Amino acid sequence: LASWERRLHRRPEGPHAAAIAAGFADDRSRLEEGAFVHIHNPPLRMAIVGAVHIAQALAPMARLAGYDVTIIDPRPVFASAERFPGERLIDEWPDEALAAHGLDPRTAVVVLAHDPKLDDPALIAALRSNAFYIGALGSPHTHAKRVKRLTEAGLSEAEIARIHAPIGLDIGARSPAEIAIAILAEVTERLRRPHTRPGMAAAEAGAA
Repeated sequence: LASWERRLHRRPEGPHAAAIAAGFADDRSRLEEGAFVHIHNPPLRMAIVGAVHIAQALAPMARLAGYDVTIIDPRPVFASAERFPGERLIDEWPDEALAAHGLDPRTAVVVLAHDPKLDDPALIAALRSNAFYIGALGSPHTHAKRVKRLTEAGLSEAEIARIHAPIGLDIGARSPAEIAIAILAEVTERLRRPHTRPGMAAAEAGAA
């Protein structure tokens, strides 16, 4: 502040790396050791694959939390304006839609279709991106079969470990709205506490 020197950082680096990283994580500017760290983050985005009942509850909740929401489902009977009034709908196959959508570190991918024909291509596309959150609906048994398919598709154990499954924090959720709350809570936790993301320990061990 004393010198009024300005620097542009696109990633945490330099003497104020910790403050920059913290600012990126919580979207807050801050004073740090004589420097004012002003954060300009891209917008938060959420791509929901599967226009199901949970998505009907999750989409408006996510928008209230500050996310730009897109719902992807090639089935017109599900992805309709009548079921999702005012929401952005894409009626394409998930892998193609996600490629066009573009996935970045400010994007959460929530896979709810519960159909391998839709879920697996979406997860493969998401796992090959740097989306900060990837979650998939399904029981532990369903996820075990999913892991087998993804392994056969060529994904590594570390890549697959990034998936949050069963999706959502364990709060005893039962109804679609309750499950949506659990999902948004988990997405928020991973956004604000990035060190708790699945696969982080494996990635750090591999980098050591």
